[in-house]
Amino acid sequence: MANTKSAIKMIRVAERRRARNMPIRSELKTLVKKARTDIDAKQLGDAKSDVLSAVSALDKAANKGIIHRNQAARRKSRLMKKLAKATAAA
Repeated sequence: MANTKSAIKMIRVAERRRARNMPIRSELKTLVKKARTDIDAKQLGDAKSDVLSAVSALDKAANKGIIHRNQAARRKSRLMKKLAKATAAA
Protein backbone atom coordinates (compact mmCIF):
# COMPACT_ATOMS: atom_id res chain seq x y z
CA MET A 1 0.00 0.00 0.00
CA ALA A 2 1.13 3.54 -0.67
CA ASN A 3 2.80 5.40 2.17
CA THR A 4 2.89 9.00 0.99
CA LYS A 5 0.10 11.42 0.28
CA SER A 6 1.19 11.86 -3.33
CA ALA A 7 1.32 8.09 -3.90
CA ILE A 8 -2.21 7.73 -2.52
CA LYS A 9 -3.40 10.47 -4.86
CA MET A 10 -1.69 8.82 -7.85
CA ILE A 11 -3.54 5.59 -7.07
CA ARG A 12 -6.84 7.49 -7.22
CA VAL A 13 -5.82 9.22 -10.46
CA ALA A 14 -4.75 5.94 -12.05
CA GLU A 15 -8.10 4.38 -11.14
CA ARG A 16 -10.00 7.27 -12.75
CA ARG A 17 -7.90 6.97 -15.91
CA ARG A 18 -8.41 3.21 -16.01
CA ALA A 19 -12.18 3.66 -15.67
CA ARG A 20 -12.17 6.21 -18.51
CA ASN A 21 -10.06 4.03 -20.81
CA MET A 22 -11.77 0.67 -20.22
CA PRO A 23 -14.84 1.25 -22.45
CA ILE A 24 -12.66 2.55 -25.28
CA ARG A 25 -10.37 -0.49 -25.08
CA SER A 26 -13.41 -2.75 -25.05
CA GLU A 27 -14.83 -1.03 -28.13
CA LEU A 28 -11.48 -1.47 -29.89
CA LYS A 29 -11.53 -5.20 -29.19
CA THR A 30 -15.10 -5.42 -30.49
CA LEU A 31 -14.32 -3.57 -33.72
CA VAL A 32 -11.19 -5.60 -34.45
CA LYS A 33 -12.98 -8.87 -33.70
CA LYS A 34 -15.90 -7.88 -35.96
CA ALA A 35 -13.50 -7.09 -38.81
CA ARG A 36 -11.65 -10.40 -38.34
CA THR A 37 -14.92 -12.33 -38.26
CA ASP A 38 -16.09 -10.73 -41.53
CA ILE A 39 -12.76 -11.50 -43.19
CA ASP A 40 -12.91 -15.13 -42.05
CA ALA A 41 -16.52 -15.41 -43.28
CA LYS A 42 -15.43 -14.08 -46.72
CA GLN A 43 -17.82 -11.12 -46.47
CA LEU A 44 -15.34 -8.75 -48.07
CA GLY A 45 -17.75 -5.85 -48.60
CA ASP A 46 -18.59 -5.69 -44.91
CA ALA A 47 -15.02 -6.52 -43.97
CA LYS A 48 -13.58 -3.48 -45.76
CA SER A 49 -15.89 -1.07 -43.94
CA ASP A 50 -15.31 -2.83 -40.61
CA VAL A 51 -11.53 -2.70 -41.09
CA LEU A 52 -11.73 1.03 -41.85
CA SER A 53 -13.74 1.70 -38.70
CA ALA A 54 -11.34 -0.43 -36.63
CA VAL A 55 -8.33 1.41 -38.06
CA SER A 56 -9.94 4.76 -37.31
CA ALA A 57 -10.72 3.74 -33.73
CA LEU A 58 -7.17 2.43 -33.23
CA ASP A 59 -5.73 5.73 -34.48
CA LYS A 60 -7.96 7.74 -32.16
CA ALA A 61 -7.04 5.58 -29.17
CA ALA A 62 -3.35 5.92 -29.97
CA ASN A 63 -3.63 9.70 -30.30
CA LYS A 64 -5.35 9.91 -26.91
CA GLY A 65 -2.68 7.72 -25.32
CA ILE A 66 -5.10 4.93 -24.45
CA ILE A 67 -2.93 2.41 -26.30
CA HIS A 68 0.66 2.77 -27.43
CA ARG A 69 1.14 3.99 -31.01
CA ASN A 70 3.22 0.92 -31.88
CA GLN A 71 0.45 -1.35 -30.64
CA ALA A 72 -2.05 0.51 -32.81
CA ALA A 73 0.26 0.23 -35.81
CA ARG A 74 0.81 -3.49 -35.22
CA ARG A 75 -2.90 -4.23 -34.93
CA LYS A 76 -3.73 -2.16 -38.02
CA SER A 77 -1.00 -3.88 -39.98
CA ARG A 78 -2.24 -7.34 -39.07
CA LEU A 79 -5.81 -6.43 -39.97
CA MET A 80 -4.85 -4.94 -43.34
CA LYS A 81 -2.59 -7.88 -44.12
CA LYS A 82 -5.38 -10.34 -43.38
CA LEU A 83 -7.84 -8.33 -45.51
CA ALA A 84 -5.37 -8.14 -48.41
CA LYS A 85 -4.78 -11.88 -48.27
CA ALA A 86 -8.53 -12.62 -48.28
CA THR A 87 -9.11 -10.16 -51.13
CA ALA A 88 -6.35 -11.72 -53.21
CA ALA A 89 -7.75 -15.20 -52.62
CA ALA A 90 -11.24 -14.15 -53.69
